[in-house]
Amino acid sequence: MNKRVIHTEKAPKAIGPYSQAISIGTMVYTAGQVGLDPATMELVPGGIEEQTRQVLANLKNVLDASGTNFGNVIKTTVFLQDMGDFAKMNAIYAEEFNENPPARSTVAVAGLPKGALVEIECIAIV
Repeated sequence: MNKRVIHTEKAPKAIGPYSQAISIGTMVYTAGQVGLDPATMELVPGGIEEQTRQVLANLKNVLDASGTNFGNVIKTTVFLQDMGDFAKMNAIYAEEFNENPPARSTVAVAGLPKGALVEIECIAIV
């Protein structure tokens, strides 16, 4: 099987030595996305809800570039700077993953890139 690097201008460019996603066989593994606006590479204004919406938009664009979509996501990992934001993040997350949601882990972390409040990565099938 050949490893394929996924890149789209519709999601933030990598801010380190990593790819937006890697596809191998029928699997896609995304890098974690934070709430960066791809045009400005700055966090979107607002709080956890706005950042969660941007994170999901970024993931959707990376998955689109990979040839798949949220319906084919089998696992997500959510990283929160503050577990007190869980309910607000979860409400926005549920808007995208409202039917047959993927398996998910959610963990609190000491910090995220650029001071982000939330980061989400996923694994999907093509």
